[in-house]
Amino acid sequence: MQHIPFLLVAEMAKTPTGKNTSGRGQRDLKTKVKTARGRTLSSTRWLQRQLNDPYVKRAVAEGYRGRAAYKIMEVDDKFRFLVPGARVVDLGCAPGGWAQVAVKRINAQGERASKAVGTILGVDLQEMEPLAGAVFHQLDFMDEDADVRVKEWLGGKADVVMSDMAASSSGHKQTDHLKIMALCEAAAYFAFDVLEEGGTFVAKVLAGGAEGDLQKLLKQKFTKVAHVKPPSSRSDSSEKFVVATGFRG
Repeated sequence: MQHIPFLLVAEMAKTPTGKNTSGRGQRDLKTKVKTARGRTLSSTRWLQRQLNDPYVKRAVAEGYRGRAAYKIMEVDDKFRFLVPGARVVDLGCAPGGWAQVAVKRINAQGERASKAVGTILGVDLQEMEPLAGAVFHQLDFMDEDADVRVKEWLGGKADVVMSDMAASSSGHKQTDHLKIMALCEAAAYFAFDVLEEGGTFVAKVLAGGAEGDLQKLLKQKFTKVAHVKPPSSRSDSSEKFVVATGFRG
């Protein structure tokens, strides 16, 4: 996944006078990006789309680490798995947008005194910037003992395993589809090892044919398997999310 500097996004979400344009009734200025030396045309188009994306601007205004935060919000609004007291594992958690949402919804900081306090554990290949209420570990979840270590860190099994991981793009649509589906399948097998009975697995997939094998696998292990494309997912993207609930153990 490509990333652009946070400060650049923040600046592009403002008018030349420095006023934020996110409020109602204000004209949303379209940012144009010139092709720079060393930057491909496709990269320039991606950057321009990113800078003009309303969810990117909203993420900046509301303090989220990325637009993906709204995807997990919308999925959880429908399926309600991020509940107070839940123990959650976030695979491939960088940059941390999903974890930010989980911290609030599972009451990880105990801000709602009358509700149970949850735990959010994020793992990623890269080192993560700390986030209040979450615990991050630099770990390859496909390591042989990764499931054992995660359960030790959690102090037990998880109620939710979620993954917004995407394999590095090759530029070839079918190859990329197969790569991300293989990654999703690996995440599913990891979930089988760490989930509590009745638990939930949520993962990003790409439409393209091979997702049927994953769905068949999940139906053997969960009571219900659904696919959803949240409003914040770009309409021209083939991504969608699989939500498997009621882990049979």
